[in-house]
Amino acid sequence: MLLKDRTAVVYGGSGAVGGAVAKAFAREGARVFLAARGRDGLEAVADAIRRAGGRADVAPVDATDKAVVTEHLAAIVAEAGPVKVMFNGVSWDDTQGQLLADMELERMLAPVRSGLTTWFHSGTALARHMGENGGGVILGITANVARWPEPYVGGFGIACAAVENYLRQLGMENEPQGVRVCWVRSPGSPDAPGVREAWQLRANELGVSFDEIHREFAKDTPLRRVTALAQVADAAVLLASDLAAGMTATMANATGGAQVD
Repeated sequence: MLLKDRTAVVYGGSGAVGGAVAKAFAREGARVFLAARGRDGLEAVADAIRRAGGRADVAPVDATDKAVVTEHLAAIVAEAGPVKVMFNGVSWDDTQGQLLADMELERMLAPVRSGLTTWFHSGTALARHMGENGGGVILGITANVARWPEPYVGGFGIACAAVENYLRQLGMENEPQGVRVCWVRSPGSPDAPGVREAWQLRANELGVSFDEIHREFAKDTPLRRVTALAQVADAAVLLASDLAAGMTATMANATGGAQVD
């Protein structure tokens, strides 16, 4: 087990990506503390982890509130000791579907503000905590548009780029304290509910199957497929583990070769 007996906190643990990562962490032996604004979704993920023999705890947490993040972290430490792994999969509530020229400023800024706010509160709190307790790993998730812009994604790509640069700086500042900071860049997994719904709508419009739409999106990638959630989660496990001890202020490219570094 790559994360045996490590304490991990997953913000956005009720979401598709956060839930998949939490399950993968638990599978690899971590005790996972799930956090999100709503409890019901967290309980569903926790139940799945427990049924598989893992350990999971839940707590409603609004990661836009610094005091709430701080209090939650203190409660985890009191219960389970120092946190060694953190993953932030909080939704940025991004608004897409318009060109920037047609978009109001506040609509464009919404995912930038949301993404950086939750990351600033969670990232700084965990970096400080880990630095004082022997180190640890801070992880996140971004998308292809952080590097290659596309039309109609609004402020989402801008937010991804901003968060990636924030994580680079956080990693460089905290590496001397034994804190690694990395992220997974994902293409948007076809089995994530939001992506699947969008692709299914496109399939319905064209009168083709979902698999045909998948092949269309994947045809220009070397692997000829779009990375599934489980594979994104496995990349997060790798980054969290000692196998990636030489990696910080960088990412795992899980785009299936859609972006070549």
